Amino acid sequence: MRRRGLTPLVLAFGVLLTLLASAPALAAGYRYWSFWEGTGGQWQYATQGPSTARPADGSVLGFRFSVSKDAAAEAAKPRAAADFAAVCAGTPAVEGRKRIALVVDFGVPADAPAGDAPPQDAPRTACAQVAPDATAAEALAQAAKPLRYNSAALLCAVSGYPKQGCGEPIADTAQEPSADPSAKRSTDPSTETSANPKPSAEPEAEDGGPSTSLLVGLVAVAALAAAAVWQSRRRR
Repeated sequence: MRRRGLTPLVLAFGVLLTLLASAPALAAGYRYWSFWEGTGGQWQYATQGPSTARPADGSVLGFRFSVSKDAAAEAAKPRAAADFAAVCAGTPAVEGRKRIALVVDFGVPADAPAGDAPPQDAPRTACAQVAPDATAAEALAQAAKPLRYNSAALLCAVSGYPKQGCGEPIADTAQEPSADPSAKRSTDPSTETSANPKPSAEPEAEDGGPSTSLLVGLVAVAALAAAAVWQSRRRR
C-alpha cells in the first residue's frame, strides 16, 4: 500500500526535475554602453536615455562600456571624476549655447568583444558646446562620432567602438571582466527609457525569479504530494 502511495510523489519529482533541466539559463551579464549623470561630483545611473535627456548648462554626462553581471543591480561607472570645471575649464561660455562636460570611458580590454579592443585606455573627456535645447545624444555626437544605435534606440557604439554587437547577453562571467570596485550601484535601471535601457537582447524572465514553468511544476509537486498522503492514510 505504501508503495502505491509513494508513486505520485515519485512521478511528481520526476516532472519537476524535467522542468529544471529544460529551463533556459538566464544571461549572466551584458556587454553594453551605460549612461550616467554627474551629481555633486558623483555618478548616478541616468533615468532617461541620451536621446531624450536634455541636460542643463553645466551638466556632466558619462558613458561607460563594460560587461555587467546584472543590468538591474551592477554597472561599471566611468573611471574619471564627474567634474564640470575640470573638463570645461578651457571652453569659455558663449551666449545662446550651453556647455556639457562629457566623460567617455571605453572600458578595459577584458570587456571588449572578440577581435576588438578599446580605442584608448584612459577615459576621454570633452566639453560640448551645443544649442540650449540639445539632447545628451547631440552633445555626445559632437564629441565622439561616429555613434551607432539599434532599431530600439539603444546606444551600441561610441566613436565606432565596438565595431559589432549591441547589448548582447554574456553567459560566461567566470573571468569577472570588469572587476571594477565602483561597479555597485543602487539605481534601478528598470526606469530607463528606450535609448538607455537594459540591453535589448535581455530575456523576459530576467528578474531573477523562478520561471512560470518552474512555478507550475512546484504547484504540481505539492498537489500530488498532498494526494499521496491522503491516499496512503485512507488505505490504512
